[in-house]
Amino acid sequence: MSDVRHVLVLPDRDAAEEVAEELADRFGVAEEPQLVRDALAGEDDAEDAQWLVVVEDAAGRLDPAALDEFAAGYDGWLEKP
Repeated sequence: MSDVRHVLVLPDRDAAEEVAEELADRFGVAEEPQLVRDALAGEDDAEDAQWLVVVEDAAGRLDPAALDEFAAGYDGWLEKP
């Protein structure tokens, strides 16, 4: 089975950091999620940036629907592959 990568899109850095910390507790994610600032196209203002939390799921055991619902609690969503 190929590696699966889940990308959660969050509205700001604080939400992304909370989600990254919570993933280990809620979903048993062992590997540290990667936080990535995603500036919206054409926007220079840092306030208009979304943050991505990239979760490696080598075993393919994370439920995308559960991740999407979890991210929604932080006004975010799971990016569709």
